[in-house]
Amino acid sequence: MASGPLSRGEALQLAGCRHACHLMLYCDTHRQLFGRIPIRHIILMQMRFDGLLGFPGGFVDLSKETLEEGLVRELSEELGVAVPVSVDHHVESRYATRPSSPRLITHFYVKKMTEEQILEVEKASVCTAKDHGQEVLGMVRVPLYSTKGGGGLSMFLSHSFIGNARSQLLDTLRHLNMVSPEELQQALQTSLKTQQESREKLQAELTAIEREPEEPTA
Repeated sequence: MASGPLSRGEALQLAGCRHACHLMLYCDTHRQLFGRIPIRHIILMQMRFDGLLGFPGGFVDLSKETLEEGLVRELSEELGVAVPVSVDHHVESRYATRPSSPRLITHFYVKKMTEEQILEVEKASVCTAKDHGQEVLGMVRVPLYSTKGGGGLSMFLSHSFIGNARSQLLDTLRHLNMVSPEELQQALQTSLKTQQESREKLQAELTAIEREPEEPTA
């Protein structure tokens, strides 16, 4: 099965597939972390119910709604506020990288908002969103900066993402020039190192647990 990008039209012509739409909301900002580190852009993602990072959105039923109508419905449930989305916001469609769902096509949208609108979305996602605390455990911002201790974007990228979400984020950062190629390369290199260190720590924790004597039964 092909794994490369599809046009929106090509994706809609494929038979026997399920469709899921997700949206990246972002804005520009002049805010600074600690008054000295430029934040530059605010990008919203979410911590999902399964502990993975992803973008707001979900499954769409094409027998009842268009891709954009389904996405707006899902956004209302997860963000607690109406966010208009049109075909113009569509970026790409592709097969999902989920072995359990080989016939799932993901559609990715990107929309720029004002900082005030982003703040309203964040507020509504906690106060009025139907899915808050259930399917969505909370909205998070993507840190696009790097700190001296290796924190920021590199640490964020070392977390686990659902499906195509990490690739969608990285592609958008490149295409919109939100970070330089050099910054992105350095962040990925540091992230790989962090993941290796985390793997070694997890292995040590697992080994320690396996060596613990079993509790005597009553």
